[in-house]
Amino acid sequence: MLAGPRLRQVALAAADCDATASQLKMTFGWPEPFHDPGVSRFGLTNAVLVVGDTFVEVVAPVRPDTTAGRYLERRGGDSGYMAIFQMPDLAAARRRVADAGVRVVWTAELAGIAGTHLHPKDVPGAIVSLDWADPPESWRWAGPEWTGRAPEHASGGVSGITIEVSHPAAAATRWASVLGLTVSEEGGTATIELEHARQDLRFVPAAAGRGEGITEVRLTTERPVPAVQIGGVRFVSTAPVAGGQSP
Repeated sequence: MLAGPRLRQVALAAADCDATASQLKMTFGWPEPFHDPGVSRFGLTNAVLVVGDTFVEVVAPVRPDTTAGRYLERRGGDSGYMAIFQMPDLAAARRRVADAGVRVVWTAELAGIAGTHLHPKDVPGAIVSLDWADPPESWRWAGPEWTGRAPEHASGGVSGITIEVSHPAAAATRWASVLGLTVSEEGGTATIELEHARQDLRFVPAAAGRGEGITEVRLTTERPVPAVQIGGVRFVSTAPVAGGQSP
């Protein structure tokens, strides 16, 4: 059982889905991605890459006037786009969203999984999705191998992200309110600790001339890989601490 929210999946918006996914796969040695035909309803194509028991997704617009396409325009190129959290109690999370006056732009109720996309104007910096999975180790969004179970997989996973926003403290407070967590501030960076998942979310000022978005993904991997820029996002990886557990 989850003891608190967990960042289970991060999505990048890219002009070329296949090229970006291939670069990620080759850099980190990840398995072949899953391509979800269901994202076509959003005017997208995608690739979901397995990172331990978490996931990095690449999406690309295949028709005009998509949310991902507008992100690409605002950021002036490829960018981090979406943060999907696995919640221990989705009903309670949805009540927090409603009480905070946050608009919901999409929901799904499927066998073994449910999702809730929040309006990015109400929760700034990225599209935030609050999801639930049963059993908790499964993740239907990653395809048949992760439906109803978790297959054998490498250790490690996503350990955190950095989000560039116009007003870091205010944005962090908004994210914390829907996640049911708290914010700490130090040196101009507002941080939300997902303590039980050993993950963190860092909010920093947006670079001049660029819109808001996810700019860094931190990973714990079986072997450390030098920091690399892929899909408009800086990926930083570290090896697990000796004797410790992966996220």
